Amino acid sequence: MMHVDQIREGLEVVGSDEDHVGTVDALAGQLLKLKKNDPASGGTHHYLDIGLISAIEGDTIKLLVTGDDARQRWSEESE
Repeated sequence: MMHVDQIREGLEVVGSDEDHVGTVDALAGQLLKLKKNDPASGGTHHYLDIGLISAIEGDTIKLLVTGDDARQRWSEESE
């Protein structure tokens, strides 16, 4: 079971295929805010819905979708 209080800055976010998606900067409501200085970010903050999280294991957040799918779903602004 995923607990929102486990989400913290610095956790790695990976897709269901273990593809690196980003690194958590903060929790913004129901969105994961990813660090803009992560190599995967292209210098922009990206946001993913926490509903995409399948598990939090150690220092890693695993998503229900692949890395490519996550990148197609992320937004560049908190909505």
